Amino acid sequence: MCFGSKCPILNVVFRSNLFMEFKILKRSKKSKARLGLLKTPHGEVETPAMVPVATQGTVKTLTSEEVAKAGTQLLIANTFHLHLKPGEELVKEMGGLHKFMNWKHPLMTDSGGFQVFSLGFGREHGMGKILKAKSDTKIVEGQQPKLLRITDDGVQFTSPLDGRKIFLNPERSIKIQEALGADIIFAFDECTSPVANHEYTKKSLERTHRWALESLRAKKNKKQALYGIVQGGKFKDLRQESAKFIGSLPFEGFGIGGSFSGTDGNKAMTDMLRWTFEELPENKPRHLLGIGYLEDIKNVIRAGVDTFDCIVPTRYARHGTAFIHSPARGLVRDRFAGGKLDISKSVYLKDKKPLDPKCDCEVCANYSRSYIAHLFKAKEVTALRHLTYHNIYFFNNFVAKIREEIKKGKI
Repeated sequence: MCFGSKCPILNVVFRSNLFMEFKILKRSKKSKARLGLLKTPHGEVETPAMVPVATQGTVKTLTSEEVAKAGTQLLIANTFHLHLKPGEELVKEMGGLHKFMNWKHPLMTDSGGFQVFSLGFGREHGMGKILKAKSDTKIVEGQQPKLLRITDDGVQFTSPLDGRKIFLNPERSIKIQEALGADIIFAFDECTSPVANHEYTKKSLERTHRWALESLRAKKNKKQALYGIVQGGKFKDLRQESAKFIGSLPFEGFGIGGSFSGTDGNKAMTDMLRWTFEELPENKPRHLLGIGYLEDIKNVIRAGVDTFDCIVPTRYARHGTAFIHSPARGLVRDRFAGGKLDISKSVYLKDKKPLDPKCDCEVCANYSRSYIAHLFKAKEVTALRHLTYHNIYFFNNFVAKIREEIKKGKI
């Protein structure tokens, strides 16, 4: 088995079976960015690509047709939430998740591992993917969260919906994902706290590696591609160890998991990606789990990420924020793509311009800031629909432009 840069450079096509193929079309000479094509039973994905999150089998406020029209190639749904409601057996009875949500394009489901983190350290300490406040590190390192119990056998926790006890392990996670029927599924893993010490992170990593093997053994559906997940926290030696181990296993692709800590979360993330990709096979697709601020996107693509899931465009939309190209009043500048417009500000009630004069989405072509500001202040759901559509289109278009820059040798 070869790892990372040790793999032959000409080995650019990976075909796991008759149902999935990944082809690297171009490698950047200026960075580690790759232009690729991922083929699945439900169509192709041009990479790099953003993957909006359809937590409950829907991108909040939009229909599946609208999400596709906004340029989306691939969605990721949440195994944990769909297991709780409506249940994977019902989804299977209805013809699988693609048919259930009328999504005719490629689809992923996560393993549920990050939701375990969210119910534990994430909920108790208010942490997400990137640790931003120095004060957060005062948390006792390595301690187990109180809201769930993690053992080598799996995870037991209380349902946030009805209080029932739920047990999730690799076999159960894979069976749920097979019933849901996505094109790409993920091995069950433990996502550690960004403040966990080396000792606890190493123990957690051993568990994640054991669960990776169990996930492979549990998988029966040959039409689905299974991605292994690399963990290891903020520690270089553990990230490299995990990448070598997961990279040596017969996964169809790789997910890069974990939370990123330090005074510079972006640097911690790009360092982690560099350590990881040095040890992974070159010819398989790489998915970064749960990231996507605009300033992050170009960095992770430069580092060699092929796909990444992202809640930012939809979450910001629900709070009244539109991403735009050009500066405007109410704007917080963004390093790469202009900035953000807060439509809740009263100044926009008399603004005849579209959300983004440089955007050609159907929202910007047909509606003014004034109208959308009115809808938002009136608490009309249509405002959220317009903002969500625009933001997803904006992010997809942003990544499409990056693909063009890679093609032209500019990144």
